[in-house]
Amino acid sequence: MTTSTEAEQGAPMTHRQVVQAMYGLMLALFVTILSTTIVTNALPRILADLDGSQSQYAWVVTAMLLTSTATTPIWGKLSDLFSKKLLYQLALTIFMTGSVLGGFAQSMPELIGYRAVQGIGMGGLQALIQVVIAAMVAPRERGRYSGFIGAAFATATVSGPLIGGFIVDAPGLGWRWCFWITVPVAVIALIVLGRTLKLPVVRRPVKIDWLGATFLVGGVSLILVWVSMAGSQFAWLSAQSAAYLGGGVLILALALFVETRVSDPIVPLRMFRNRTISLVTVAIVAVGTAMFGGSVFLAQYFQVARGFSPTHAGLLTLPLVLGMFVSSTLSGQIISRTTGRVKPFLVFGASSLVVALMLLSTIDSRTNLVLVGCYLALMGTGLGCMMQNLVLAVQNTTANSEVGSVTSVVTFFRTLGGSAGVSVLGAVLAAHVASYVAAGLAGVPGAPSAGGSMEVESLPGPVQQVVRDAYGQAFGDIFFIAGCVALVTLACVVLIKEQPLRTTVEWTSENARTETESLSSASRA
Repeated sequence: MTTSTEAEQGAPMTHRQVVQAMYGLMLALFVTILSTTIVTNALPRILADLDGSQSQYAWVVTAMLLTSTATTPIWGKLSDLFSKKLLYQLALTIFMTGSVLGGFAQSMPELIGYRAVQGIGMGGLQALIQVVIAAMVAPRERGRYSGFIGAAFATATVSGPLIGGFIVDAPGLGWRWCFWITVPVAVIALIVLGRTLKLPVVRRPVKIDWLGATFLVGGVSLILVWVSMAGSQFAWLSAQSAAYLGGGVLILALALFVETRVSDPIVPLRMFRNRTISLVTVAIVAVGTAMFGGSVFLAQYFQVARGFSPTHAGLLTLPLVLGMFVSSTLSGQIISRTTGRVKPFLVFGASSLVVALMLLSTIDSRTNLVLVGCYLALMGTGLGCMMQNLVLAVQNTTANSEVGSVTSVVTFFRTLGGSAGVSVLGAVLAAHVASYVAAGLAGVPGAPSAGGSMEVESLPGPVQQVVRDAYGQAFGDIFFIAGCVALVTLACVVLIKEQPLRTTVEWTSENARTETESLSSASRA
């Protein structure tokens, strides 16, 4: 029996094996992020070809975000019960299936449905990448590999709009190739992972809480649908809002009831007794708001308020991406090579994020672009210092048997904060733009209605500038709100108890106290 168990667990992966496996993981992460950025420039053409409406335009993005967010905790729990490698390959296969089908869509409802399938796979890839890395590398050493994640994120974020614009305009290609182009890269990732990823398989009795999973997905989905539609399809304070929100809260309450009574819940509620996990969960909501909101609204700021093309707008966000890449890589290397303390970087990152967002709240349609680039670089620096290190802080205090569940919960709240934040900030943006345009157009003869839909480029010169100024001022307002939310993140990371990263991959609740005490003593010595 002992020999069998040792064979299943296998020997730890060498640095060379880890690097080889990381190539496959980063290729999968690259196509996941690319799928969300490459379609942006193609959406107007897709809408025209498939006779779509403005509400369907939004749902092409929302459907993928909704299913990825709702399924993240389930993927994490399954990774604690089954082979992480097989689950990652399954998530990648589901993602590829949705991509292929999306390219063949003949109507907007079809496309939205296929994007939802993509989202299921994306939820698995986002949740499992941190879990797989945790199974390969000890927390103290993970900083050495954080540059891979930053590089994949930066490359996909910058290249997505550029590739999408080229595909849409290139003769003989068209928007369908925005979906198909990710498939060959995903296939390569699948092959690389199959050959290089060698993880221990710990066999445990399988008992899946299907009832809790159903309630969890249902409740989260209703709330996300409410956040996505409120303010545009119906008012925030309305009977429809009450129905969506009330139904979502009721179903989540049922999920909570189930989770407290099953032996192996999808989301082990006892994890929130851990101070670090609770604080990180709250802190990462604001990180998600800044990360997702930054990419969405900054592109719109450069296009609408400043008049740049989508391709140029993507290039102008490069300081944000480079700041994330450099800070995540450097912080990871320093943490791995020194005492293994993450809290100083978390406090520095949260402080940088607050300052950057407050500085961005001062921008308008005439702010110097070099100055905007500096603010974005500072924002990227803050995000880069926090994104991976918040996950590390949580994994460092979690037993191996629950690392999948805990990591996926953190990822879930980051995505939830991003999706909810984007929707709320979008509603605030629309309201403020309407108000500023109305004030700016007062007394201008023949000016269009402030509440109407306006194509900025087709407006007369004076009116066009009023609209651009209104958008510029409104963008400053939403960055101020995001900065206030980031203050919560700063407060949470300050309250996190410092615990040096452990030097072993294997970790159980029984030996947690012993190793923590030894690491702390060594650090003091």
